[in-house]
Amino acid sequence: MPNENKRPPDNLTRCPWVDLTKEDYIRYHDLEWGVPVYNDRLLFEFITLEGAQAGLSWYTVLRKRENYRALFDGFDPVKVAAYDQQRIESLLLDPGIIRNRQKVTATVNNAQRFLEVQKEFGSFSDYIWTFVGGKPKVSELREESDFQATTAESDAMCKDLRQRGFKFVGSTICYAHMQATGMVNDHTIGCFRRQPIIDGYG
Repeated sequence: MPNENKRPPDNLTRCPWVDLTKEDYIRYHDLEWGVPVYNDRLLFEFITLEGAQAGLSWYTVLRKRENYRALFDGFDPVKVAAYDQQRIESLLLDPGIIRNRQKVTATVNNAQRFLEVQKEFGSFSDYIWTFVGGKPKVSELREESDFQATTAESDAMCKDLRQRGFKFVGSTICYAHMQATGMVNDHTIGCFRRQPIIDGYG
């Protein structure tokens, strides 16, 4: 845990989980986390990275994000869905990603399922946002102990994704996806990013 008494050099108040010693972590919080995402490619990227995170810290995956983007064709679900066994074996030799066979094969499987959802709903975004009624849910969090690991919405998302054949989509992973992609705004009260994101909802 970062030292709670340590202030960021710019004196901005941020969510308590942000490690203020890691510049890339700060940038992720300040620029991406909690901002509503409707772009299907980016949604597939987050689903992939959150699945890769299972059992690990988000920072471990965040540091490998650019490697994932390069190795997984910019997270183009059409290209990833077509990966064969030879490509999977090649990926498992690369230290730039989490070399877990189940997670890599799940990514290919999830790309295939992702395309099925797109075909059914028109876009993956139209599908996934139904779990929060089509607009972001705004939380009232004040400190780290207020954060939840799962919610009724993430449970419902998990159940439906699993029924559709997705892998590595437990409720905790689903809620992390909801937080990251702005389906829920879990920036704490006092965090400098909370209100600007709310104001940007339109």
